[in-house]
Amino acid sequence: MEQSAGDQGWRGSQDGWLEAAQELLLESGVDSVKILPLAKRLKLSRTSFYWFFKDRDELLRALIARWRDKNTGNLVRQTEAYAETLAEAMLNVFDCWLDQNLFDPQFEFAVRSWSLQSPDILEEVRQADQARLEALRLMFMRFGVDAATADVRARTTYLVQIGYISMQSQEDLATRMQRIPEYIAIFTRIQPRPRELDRFFARHGYKP
Repeated sequence: MEQSAGDQGWRGSQDGWLEAAQELLLESGVDSVKILPLAKRLKLSRTSFYWFFKDRDELLRALIARWRDKNTGNLVRQTEAYAETLAEAMLNVFDCWLDQNLFDPQFEFAVRSWSLQSPDILEEVRQADQARLEALRLMFMRFGVDAATADVRARTTYLVQIGYISMQSQEDLATRMQRIPEYIAIFTRIQPRPRELDRFFARHGYKP
């Protein structure tokens, strides 16, 4: 159905409903993501919801698609980004761990918590894990690492970060940045070059 600008004002927008759903998911878990609380949060009528979604299940599917597109999609793209060395390629991946516009750790934690009570969401998480691990494995192999070693290094790289997220580990920016060169050396067996680190630090507004 075609909507005028006035319609959108009192009905909201699909992105607005999704954003509010994500906020509720992060704050209180999936059981809190319901139409009436969302309408109250957005100060819209409950019936406005149905202009954008058939029902709550469709909203939840859209929420998972948003998580998949952002966290998995961006991670895969970062593994494919241009890099002269494996260390630089790994720094591209590390952009995800420091830029929530690329990878949202709170969203990741919320979806993984949701998966504990839903077999369908658990399968979504498993598929995401496999896609991310495969992307990392292929990244290692592009730089000449054999398949078996690439698989182990991909798992080491990825599972460390998932551990950070699952433990809700908190580090200030300086502490994390100081550790990154050693992480890169452990994961790749290559010390990042000073100019690679300088570019990485600059991207994230850090001055050693």
